[in-house]
Amino acid sequence: LWWPVPFPGRRQRRWHLGITLALALAGLGFATLWRMDVLAYAVEAWVQLAFGWVLAMFVMLLVYLVLRDAGWLLSRLAPRGSALRTPWHGARTNQAAAAAIVLLATLGIWNGLKPPGVHARELVVPGLPQELDGLRMAVLADLHASPVKRTWRTRRVVDAVMATRPDLIVLPGDMVDGEVGDTAAFVAPLAELAAPYGVWVAPGNHEYYHGYRRWMAHFRDLGLGVLENQTARLDIRGRTLAVSGVGDLAALRPSAYMRGGLAPDLPAVIAAAEGSDAHILLAHQPKQAREAAVTGAFDLQVSGHTHGGHMLGFDRWVVAPANHGYVRGDYRVGGMTLFVSSGAGQWDGFTVRLGVPSSIDVLVLKSGPAPGR
Repeated sequence: LWWPVPFPGRRQRRWHLGITLALALAGLGFATLWRMDVLAYAVEAWVQLAFGWVLAMFVMLLVYLVLRDAGWLLSRLAPRGSALRTPWHGARTNQAAAAAIVLLATLGIWNGLKPPGVHARELVVPGLPQELDGLRMAVLADLHASPVKRTWRTRRVVDAVMATRPDLIVLPGDMVDGEVGDTAAFVAPLAELAAPYGVWVAPGNHEYYHGYRRWMAHFRDLGLGVLENQTARLDIRGRTLAVSGVGDLAALRPSAYMRGGLAPDLPAVIAAAEGSDAHILLAHQPKQAREAAVTGAFDLQVSGHTHGGHMLGFDRWVVAPANHGYVRGDYRVGGMTLFVSSGAGQWDGFTVRLGVPSSIDVLVLKSGPAPGR
């Protein structure tokens, strides 16, 4: 950051380099604290939040350094007297950039912690029966309730969902962080979710990190319909709508942090939905879409996981490539529609949001011509 800035004296150089080093070590220190797993989760969640704040600053700092040094290189190549030959390295420039980065990272954390807004939109699902046209489905993805995002926030989310008067509510994974004993109190308002055609939950990878079986049992105790490679067949206006939930892809990559979980089983839910008029798949990670679309058994897949990409630029250059190009919004994948929610929250370890707000999505399903017609 500071090379090759000439400082007037040693004291100023030590001051700038000392702060930079302290910030770098703070990030490592926060990460080490939670990885040691010696703190109570109520403390660990706040340590993760602090780490995410520092990490966001380093991400933005990296972008600044690349742009600054690219400008410096262009200025070196420009002829003498050109307007491009402006000083790119300077203490004041770096100080201003550092201050802006701290402010942006803090704003990003605030944006991530505040309750999400409701975003309603129509979503065309080719082949959807006319009887299901206009069905209102609320999508509540990636809530990530935790000791940081406490009961009041979940309460605001539940009230916002219920105010939309949905016909159907789906929760495609990552509802919680922490064990049941750490976080159960903060998801208690979910018991008040209700819709004429049910409230349906599919697991996400974060449930696998914190006592999967206990959380699935707790969700059932709250009155939620948990779909673990299972299908609910709903009779709606004389038509059968199948809603299936599958396990998360994280189960295919076992790690020391896994605490249970099951792998996705598409054949099981396809068999259970046989004969239905329309089929919705709840799969936490959008990467599941290509495999699901190939089967030809699903009309719509609803996913989360990406948090919409967190930040403009970061969403397209980092998050999208890691998720087969799917980051937020709707996509056509073969003959299937994929909808990826930006999520109603995100993990405390990277809570920053800039230009990509959290969201409670209300999808008004609209019928369209069947694929191939």
